[in-house]
Amino acid sequence: MGPPSVPAPRLEGSRPAVLQFSAMKLSISSDKFNILAYFISVILAGAVLLSLPAAWAGEGGLGPLDSLFTATSAVCVTGLIVVDTAGFSLFGQVVIILLIQFGGLGIVAFATLYVALPRRKVSLVNRGIIKEMYMDEVESNPRHIVFNIVAVTLGVEAIGFAVLLAHFKSIGVDGAVFSAAFHAISAFCNAGFSTFSDSLNRFAGDRVVNLVVMALIVSGGIGFVVMQDVGRVFMRSKRRLSYHSRITLSITATLIAFGAALYYALERDGAFSGMGLGEGLLAALFESVTTRTAGFDTVPQSAFGPASSVLTIFLMFTGGSPGSTAGGVKTTTIFMAFAAAFRGAEDDGSISYRGGALSTTSVSRAFSILARAILIVGACLLTLLALEGSKFAFVDLFFEVVSAFGTVGLSRGVTAGLGSWGKLVIIAAMFMGRVGVFAMAVSRSSDRVERFAAYPRENLLLG
Repeated sequence: MGPPSVPAPRLEGSRPAVLQFSAMKLSISSDKFNILAYFISVILAGAVLLSLPAAWAGEGGLGPLDSLFTATSAVCVTGLIVVDTAGFSLFGQVVIILLIQFGGLGIVAFATLYVALPRRKVSLVNRGIIKEMYMDEVESNPRHIVFNIVAVTLGVEAIGFAVLLAHFKSIGVDGAVFSAAFHAISAFCNAGFSTFSDSLNRFAGDRVVNLVVMALIVSGGIGFVVMQDVGRVFMRSKRRLSYHSRITLSITATLIAFGAALYYALERDGAFSGMGLGEGLLAALFESVTTRTAGFDTVPQSAFGPASSVLTIFLMFTGGSPGSTAGGVKTTTIFMAFAAAFRGAEDDGSISYRGGALSTTSVSRAFSILARAILIVGACLLTLLALEGSKFAFVDLFFEVVSAFGTVGLSRGVTAGLGSWGKLVIIAAMFMGRVGVFAMAVSRSSDRVERFAAYPRENLLLG
């Protein structure tokens, strides 16, 4: 009896490989769909709850589109409003703050929960995404990381709540308990919603409110990885901060200081003209912090001059740091773009900076995110100009679109005056700004998994 026959090996280009290829594409599309479906379902549930008569305490009723707009703004932690948040009943405001909390836990937190569900295998695509977002430790114990995210969020919000509550009681704020809780959550989640009709304008000279809200905004905007890293160094369980943490904290501090100095120089005789030196500096510092996706006001945006508005647009587009409650294209993306522009590349294409080398993959991804973000903002702006260009100035609409995409929530008085189609454009911009960066990460990971062959290297002439 002869040896058993061995089936001939199949080439990767044969039909079974093609079927495997299609199945993998289908799986990746399903992963992306589930992630997007989470945010869509929370937004729709919030819109239904906010459309109930019990949710609105103002005159008339809240229409379906305004309910959808408010729910999207809350889940995407944006803060743009078409109706005064103070007009909602206690039930409506509770719904809003819960939506903010669900959205504020962030796309990274959801992704970690998603892959850590019991009886679910972690796909190569998801493991790659989580590793990129949270670095190596998340891959080893996702449940532990999820617990840390929730614990840090609730812990920081509780501290902010306690300080604000004591201060609100001391100055006689009505409904101090709920107001303190609402603003602590809204500030940490970088949402910008306020139960006060004038946002925080009434507290422009109040150092306690300004400093507490700024601390919450920065804590929520630097990212959970950085907060955990700082905590470990502080507790001496780790000797030094990671390279990512050092760069992130350095960029954050630079942007805050740079923004505050410029705002004060530009608006000393403008928006801050009626303030003393201390109050003016405090307002400039708050403006520098809040523009990178927080969205609170201590000075109305309409009071700022054109140069300050351009600075605000840049800071809103930049946003916070990766793995945080903040939006925007992220500080590290802007950093890598500037590093690539002003520092020469090594022989292997990497860029050296402060004892580390930024890989060509990271730099390429940064430029990819920038390009897609610019395209999204440009498309939304053109559409909004076509719809609302006769009613509002170009700079005001540009400001509105970037604020929506960066999930900031600042406005120059445009939001409430938009027509139905204009509101839908802003809804789309908020959603893409909140979920879009993660969707881009899914796309990039799929390219890595599915690529079985490399194309020949080519060059294009530049300059």
